[in-house]
Amino acid sequence: MKILHNTDLQPFNTFNINSIAAEIFVIESMDDFENNLKFPLKNIKIWGGGSNILLTQPQSDTILKIETKGKNILQENDNEAIVKVAAGENWHQFVLWSLENKLYGLENLSLIPGTVGACPIQNIGAYGVEVKSVIENVEAIDLETGKTLTFANQDCEFGYRDSIFKSKYKGKYLITSVIFKLSKKPNIKIGYGDVQKILAENGISNPTPSDVSNAIISIRQSKLPDPKEVGNAGSFFKNPIIPIDLFDNLKQKFDNIPSYPIDNESIKIPAGWIIEKCGWKGFRESNFGVHPNQALVLVNYGGASGKSIHHLAQKIQSDCYEKMGIKLEMEVNVW
Repeated sequence: MKILHNTDLQPFNTFNINSIAAEIFVIESMDDFENNLKFPLKNIKIWGGGSNILLTQPQSDTILKIETKGKNILQENDNEAIVKVAAGENWHQFVLWSLENKLYGLENLSLIPGTVGACPIQNIGAYGVEVKSVIENVEAIDLETGKTLTFANQDCEFGYRDSIFKSKYKGKYLITSVIFKLSKKPNIKIGYGDVQKILAENGISNPTPSDVSNAIISIRQSKLPDPKEVGNAGSFFKNPIIPIDLFDNLKQKFDNIPSYPIDNESIKIPAGWIIEKCGWKGFRESNFGVHPNQALVLVNYGGASGKSIHHLAQKIQSDCYEKMGIKLEMEVNVW
């Protein structure tokens, strides 16, 4: 296990924010846990790909940087396969691996940044699919006792960008691997207009899972800035779910509101649309701001502080609530 002291986290976070970490333990295998760490572990933070974090201060807690690797098919039949994946694996590379092995269900989640270990924490989702639909089990270590536990899908209490690991058990467990049930038979989901448009433009009327993946990669690349060029963490806010009566009130003020019904009493609308209608799209102050092509993305143009970006996010929240009565919730973790 590598141990780093007084290390700048800028190379490890997609916002490209400078922040000094007092101590980093780089975990490359399960042996590192068993042989080098003493439980209970106190004052620690778990670090995966650094793609959903905004650093606003120096980090005095010990950071466990998870770099474990491995993908194994545990069992399979003619219809499906059970696949165990280490927490440190890159998410998008795992999606591509699943397609190469003709295992389906992840294609709509292509190009989401981060690691496999982070995917169940906020139940990542995109283009009509959430990862909870393919998770069988989550394996984790209790940071108090060092014991390994297995959480079945129903134990994880998955919700919209939420799980028991993000709420009730936040900071209590370290996810070591995720076990997926993937289908060998395609189940194409192209309900979103953007996906249908890309497929049509390419003359694809009967898409394969790889076609869907490629379309979504194209969409994400066109809408979201590359963190290597412009620091960002992708979607900064969750898409809010609002009561039907509030939605009806908004329809009296705005035409053609994009919306996705949840049930008879609530509806989801895009946070990016709200932010744009409130006038924040393309806003820039010095070296940070709101991306001109996607209002849901806050950006660091170079050298911005995490505090400045966090303050901007709070101003956007306050303004959107004042103008529309909608409370936007941050999807990014603020450290």
